[in-house]
Amino acid sequence: MTDSDSGILHHIDELVAEEKSLRATPGGLSDEQRQRLRHVQEQLDQAWDLLRQRRAREETGEDPGSAHERSVGEVEGYLQ
Repeated sequence: MTDSDSGILHHIDELVAEEKSLRATPGGLSDEQRQRLRHVQEQLDQAWDLLRQRRAREETGEDPGSAHERSVGEVEGYLQ
């Protein structure tokens, strides 16, 4: 994944498009497609998390480039 806000947003757009495409599959999803959908959703969560980190660092005068992608387990384990 790229490390600029615009690059991250582009990646998010691509993932959202793939997610929509998978969800629109007529007749339901195969096991492979369900697995891919789950992976796409995890990647989306990671990308949004990275973007939030970058923006928070920028707002506080820190280097947004020092933000890093966190593991799926860490991102998925957050309490909402």
